[in-house]
Amino acid sequence: MAYKRKIRQAVRSARSLSAWRTRALFWSGAILVGLSATVLALVSSKADALFHAWVEHRAWLPFILTPVGLLAITWATRNLFPGGEGSGIPQAIAAMQLKEHADRSAVLSLRIAIGKGFAIVLGLLCGASIGREGPTVHIAASIMYSLHRMGNFPIHHVRKGLVLAGGAAGLAAAFNTPLAGVMFAIEEMSRSFEERITGSLMMAVILAGMTSLTIEGNYTYFGSYSVQLDPIHAVLAILVCGVIGGTAGGLFSTILVVGGRVLKPVRMYHPYLLALGCGLAVAVIGILSHNTTWGTGYEAARGVLQGTDQASPWYGPLKFLATIFSYLSGIPGGIFAPSLSVGAGLGYNLSSFFPGAPMVSIGLLAMVGYFSGVVQTPITAVIIVMEMTDDNHLLLPLMATSLLADGISKMICPEPIYQAMAKDFLAGVKKKIGT
Repeated sequence: MAYKRKIRQAVRSARSLSAWRTRALFWSGAILVGLSATVLALVSSKADALFHAWVEHRAWLPFILTPVGLLAITWATRNLFPGGEGSGIPQAIAAMQLKEHADRSAVLSLRIAIGKGFAIVLGLLCGASIGREGPTVHIAASIMYSLHRMGNFPIHHVRKGLVLAGGAAGLAAAFNTPLAGVMFAIEEMSRSFEERITGSLMMAVILAGMTSLTIEGNYTYFGSYSVQLDPIHAVLAILVCGVIGGTAGGLFSTILVVGGRVLKPVRMYHPYLLALGCGLAVAVIGILSHNTTWGTGYEAARGVLQGTDQASPWYGPLKFLATIFSYLSGIPGGIFAPSLSVGAGLGYNLSSFFPGAPMVSIGLLAMVGYFSGVVQTPITAVIIVMEMTDDNHLLLPLMATSLLADGISKMICPEPIYQAMAKDFLAGVKKKIGT
């Protein structure tokens, strides 16, 4: 009996050591996600600024660099890291629905993660109107999923937990918005709340976020604000920003989803011609906007909200078009940052109807309205805007605007953009593997 008891104790000890090894591996992966997201953020910011510096006194440069750059990125995506195209979030969602390990590995791999990171930097270096947050989700999910090769993870962690945790951690580190990372994983990526993976998800977000904060410090992308609206202005602003933001966001999502399906044959048989054409369109729009629509749009949006830049009433519409052409070109790139920037431009236009209200308050409501209209995740939209502006005084107006915009957007685009894109991507993957 004593001999059997010792054997059982040894087995429990071994299992305990294995469990701690798995936890340590998971934590290390989350830290690596935070480090990767931070490096991508810093390098992307430098690339964005460098392109703006190049074109400031060289109006001719975008007509060469942007279309040729998009063509080169398209070639690299197709030949060096296939599966890395798109924003990244649909790919992560699709990966959770694939049952075979080999199929998921074709979507989530370190090769794709590295290639996608380089593609984002090159895209910003060419002036494309793209963001890095969606690609960061794909990169983070790829890093976390790759851990299953080294650890004895339970099946639910391999199938969904690692991808969800990686995606949430990536978004949290990319935006410096930990709550938004958790909520987006629940509200968009999983479309459900699963208790058994929540602890892992939270731990990944905390570790990735702490890594990002350690390197970059505590900051807010759009500055810190403390603004309020009187009840009359608040009600009118909620209605206007919710309806117009939701309509514009739903239209944007519809154009991307339908446009992607219509252009699928062109992307298949003439991908480089499509990239050249879209690149030229982005270049023309950038010149017409006086060099304001290039890149992520963070600086332009911050200038609009803070009133430091004299924004053009055409900034929002032109950024809207530049983002559409950048995405439809087929290069890797996200729509989070450009959508927030378009929302800020929309707020600048709508603020003229509220002369007695602070411009920044209308800008924030329009930003959350448009963003919620695009992604149809109203809670995430509110949290992201609040965390990126360090302001909770407009919490109730932001929530009301976001919910209204979400409802309006669903009337125009019934299926959420990332779910629709994930379905299209998944159909392409299944066609390749013959299932």
